Amino acid sequence: MVRDAFRFLIPLAILTVLCLAAGWLWASAALLAATLFVAWFFRDPLREIPPDSDAVVSPADGKVVQLKAVEGGVLLSIFLSIFNVHVNRSPMKGRIAEQAYHPGRFLLAFDERASTQNERLVFTIDDGERRLKFALIAGLVARRIVPWTRQGEAVAKGDKIGLIRFGSRVDVLLPQGCEPIVAKGDRVSGGASVIARWNKAAR
Repeated sequence: MVRDAFRFLIPLAILTVLCLAAGWLWASAALLAATLFVAWFFRDPLREIPPDSDAVVSPADGKVVQLKAVEGGVLLSIFLSIFNVHVNRSPMKGRIAEQAYHPGRFLLAFDERASTQNERLVFTIDDGERRLKFALIAGLVARRIVPWTRQGEAVAKGDKIGLIRFGSRVDVLLPQGCEPIVAKGDRVSGGASVIARWNKAAR
């Protein structure tokens, strides 16, 4: 479980105990259910990171909802429901060349307009030879993006870089020379699923 959970768990647990002590059984049952859900939502399972240096791993758990040719490459979008793990990971090894926050709207995360109109935190990872950009995007329910890294920091492939609370979207811009190997509708796991592969010529 990630530490961010405790700011929610502690108040819920206290309220549950107080309601139980007061004999408010229905209220205490509802609060206990909420406490258990929050603990489950903030789970942080171990992941086996593929060692292949040409493999780009998914930065998030969820469902691939878009693969679209755009200027500069292919835009791959992953939708995270409230039932997915929400810990986000670096898709490749390198240095965080840029970590930029963009304020915006809170459209539904599976809406294509969320990619450009919603609040988002955009990362650019550079390993000295290759560069990849991806964005953590807030949704209608997810209104808080929590970064765990800073610009200039070095990260390994699969390292935890942040969290989006309660449903969201992650976009990955795969540049030329980085070919997607997943399809729309595929389900992926952050840090463990390979979503693309660098061509040798991209080095």
